[in-house]
Amino acid sequence: MSATPPDPSTPLDPATRLGPATRPEDVPAVFAARFNSGDPAALAGIYEEGAVLAAGPGGAPLTGPALHAANARLQALGVPIAVRPRRVYATGDLALLLVDWLIEGTGPDGRPVRVEGTATDVARRGPDGHWRYAVDNPFGTAPEGLPAG
Repeated sequence: MSATPPDPSTPLDPATRLGPATRPEDVPAVFAARFNSGDPAALAGIYEEGAVLAAGPGGAPLTGPALHAANARLQALGVPIAVRPRRVYATGDLALLLVDWLIEGTGPDGRPVRVEGTATDVARRGPDGHWRYAVDNPFGTAPEGLPAG
């Protein structure tokens, strides 16, 4: 297993960010480019079939159309996402991604929008060699509170 920060000397070519992620460290940038494109179908392509979205601390996991609808609701705000991968831990066809992210700007109603977190995501390399999210846990490090007593 390798534990490496993303290598800034080999960034994903901006012209191909909407293309597939060919390395696990490319997955967050491809996600951001597709999210910022406003195209829900393009964003859906960064998830493998059967992927899971952890909707938030204590929330029920979402899959399939519910996962894509949740992302489409965020995209509809028209506010861009910025991502900063912290670490990528890869072994074989699996990778754990630790990613700081921020959605910040003005929503369609003129009100400020700010949503942020540190994701703990799992990506998997498919038979086509492309990496996609298997588990998208955007609030992965958010505390759920301490047990009472």
